[in-house]
Amino acid sequence: MLSGIIIAGLVFAAAATGSTFKPGEWYAGLNKPSWTPPNWAFPVVWAVLYCMIAYSGWLIWGVGAVIPIILWGLQLILNALWSYFFFGLKNMKLALIDVSFLVITTIIYIVFAYPASELAAYLFIPYVIWVFTAAMLNLRVIQLNN
Repeated sequence: MLSGIIIAGLVFAAAATGSTFKPGEWYAGLNKPSWTPPNWAFPVVWAVLYCMIAYSGWLIWGVGAVIPIILWGLQLILNALWSYFFFGLKNMKLALIDVSFLVITTIIYIVFAYPASELAAYLFIPYVIWVFTAAMLNLRVIQLNN
């Protein structure tokens, strides 16, 4: 029970960076590719993904798999930093570096989590797809605005 509360709190803290560092007028004024998801999709998708991230973390914590727990924590930190870099600092290149490491860390997490909990690993598949899409979007926004 306590582990679930801690995991949920950590995920909530990471998610809060998205509401702390909002897109605003700066982002609205950027050129974006035609395949950019609509603004309403981001909070909807992230709400579902954060629930999956939390559940995956709770499953891994429950089996005591140390390396996946460390990777889970690292991906959460990288996740939280992206909003700060992109929207807070308005540093799209630093955000791209961050999200690239997030993609890699998330894939490695899946690989290491799978032997400990197949479900924990599977829960991260939609997340890695969304984060990879975000990385490509980040890259394309840089290209369109230089």
